[in-house]
Amino acid sequence: MQAEAGTLFVVAAPSGAGKSTLVNALLEREPAISLSVSHTTRLPRPGEQYGRHYYFVERAEFEREVADGIFLEHAEVHGNLYGTSRRTVQELLGQGRDVLLEIDWQGARQIRAAKPDCVSVFILPPSRAELERRLRGRGSDAPEVIERRLHNSREEIAHAHEFDYIIVNDRFEDALADLQAIVRAVRQRSALQWRRHETLIAELLAP
Repeated sequence: MQAEAGTLFVVAAPSGAGKSTLVNALLEREPAISLSVSHTTRLPRPGEQYGRHYYFVERAEFEREVADGIFLEHAEVHGNLYGTSRRTVQELLGQGRDVLLEIDWQGARQIRAAKPDCVSVFILPPSRAELERRLRGRGSDAPEVIERRLHNSREEIAHAHEFDYIIVNDRFEDALADLQAIVRAVRQRSALQWRRHETLIAELLAP
């Protein structure tokens, strides 16, 4: 197996906290990060494309993939199944690419157990009222789905302390700057920089 030279970032949040918007903006600013596209059994929302936003699959197919061990993590969220391809993540990391997983707290827990050196971030909304406003404002979910997401958000938020970092997404630009600062700080860790600049360090240490 190829040595993993990249860093694995995990970003989770309750539905409506603005996780996807933040992640997409981060990827525009940091093109060296690859987003791992998840598999899911939920139906596409308007504008979502197969292979770009998710790999949309039937539940029976997803369950076969679970049995075949193709997922690095998988979980059921709001009645739908989600999973991350093990092979895709390992190949990208082996190429020296940083990889970002946009998943839920259950998947994040599995990732931390499998890859303890990953960097995990939890996104919080600024208030419960704002979380509800954002969920209802999307206009893409039925009222009963929104109520289920609001109900489930309490359990999701209860696991925020398990993550390395917590960001409150109140003012979007501030939250994005915080997320980007985490990525850039991680990239400056001595272990990564030592490998990257091995030739330079050897020259500087030469008598």
